[in-house]
Amino acid sequence: MEEQHKRILQRNRINLVRELDPSNLFDALLEKGVFTQDMVDKIKSAGTRRDQARQLVRDLETRGSRAFPLFLECLQETGQHSLAEILRNGAPAVRFQPEIPTKVARPVIKPLPVIKVSVDDAKISEDVATIYPSPRPTTTPSPPPEGDIFRPRPNGRTRRDSIKCYKMDASPCGQCLIINNVEFEPNSELKNRGGSNVDCDKLERRFKALNFIVEVKTNLKQKQIKHELSVLSKKDHSQYDCCVVIMLSHGTEVSHNRFPGAVYGVDGQYVPVQLITNYLNGQHCPSLQSKPKLFFIQACGGGERDIGFEVSPDEDQPSIYRTDEQMDAIPMSSSSDSLSTSDETDARATLPTPSDILVSYSTFPGYVSWRDTTSGSWYVEILDRVLEENASTDDLVTMLMMVNHEVSLNSAKGLYKQMPGSFNFLRKLLYFQSPA
Repeated sequence: MEEQHKRILQRNRINLVRELDPSNLFDALLEKGVFTQDMVDKIKSAGTRRDQARQLVRDLETRGSRAFPLFLECLQETGQHSLAEILRNGAPAVRFQPEIPTKVARPVIKPLPVIKVSVDDAKISEDVATIYPSPRPTTTPSPPPEGDIFRPRPNGRTRRDSIKCYKMDASPCGQCLIINNVEFEPNSELKNRGGSNVDCDKLERRFKALNFIVEVKTNLKQKQIKHELSVLSKKDHSQYDCCVVIMLSHGTEVSHNRFPGAVYGVDGQYVPVQLITNYLNGQHCPSLQSKPKLFFIQACGGGERDIGFEVSPDEDQPSIYRTDEQMDAIPMSSSSDSLSTSDETDARATLPTPSDILVSYSTFPGYVSWRDTTSGSWYVEILDRVLEENASTDDLVTMLMMVNHEVSLNSAKGLYKQMPGSFNFLRKLLYFQSPA
């Protein structure tokens, strides 16, 4: 941008931050090539309207020589005429106080003489005295100076947010792999997972209804889990829009630098969640690049039990008590000790941003995940119902928030709580196909 234009923006920064409405400008700025989509997303994430306006002006100064006149055009097209005029004149905005009207000598108006009429003349006089209103002065603005032709903003036009959604219209939509570990080997020191088959059946039906090709693998050892993930990564996903992996097993904490937690094979050997996600990232599975890769983990994140905390009466909601519950965890091993110090620092310092991946955990890292031996796990039961009721209207992240809320209301044995959560690195909104 030319220096003179930068100086105009700087002189008027206070007024721009105070008056500018960035939300109406995004589409126009994108269309004219002033900003890229990434820049618009950055401005949107700046915070309040004033913060967004401040960021917009700051970024505008970094653009090319045509950015300033194109910005003026955008202001005109979106009805922000006063700001456009201020910037065009190159003068700081000034708020004028209304002038005190001066007294004007007005002529004295004398009333017309009253003429009495007879009853017989009343109708005639009424017709003659009919008053017609004077034509009102036109309110149409005078034509603008040559070269300043404004395009009026269409009334009632709905402006869509410029954030994009993932393409999710392929048929079938994609592959869905469910690994359901129920019966564990005696030397694994892990109990069998009663109720897991209920979870598996629900999720198999649900993702088939969402137009996925669902494949179920049961009672896999560690090496078999890795093999199935490798097979999935080597498939050609170019005709699909999405890929889903669901892990139903025992779990624990492990040292990590991306995604916490691990799930166990039936032989008692675990596979870290970050390794599970690596099989499908852009490097190892090119046909899934830029496509959403979703992982749902029904397993404990550790051995801690959450007893919750008291809430104020305004926030108090009745808990749903569960009595016949089991945990998807084993006694904590040395892996949990290593997490107490090094993992927290490591995760904060080196957490990358693997694009287009979402990992949904049934419980907060480090805590147990509860499962009813007859009706299945809390997390899967509620996830299945939320998808059934809302997949046709809401995006995935919104639905997972619903799951978080409903699971948080449950109580195991009237005491223990559970809090699901997600590591979300999706770049766009994700809407599933409407259930069949």
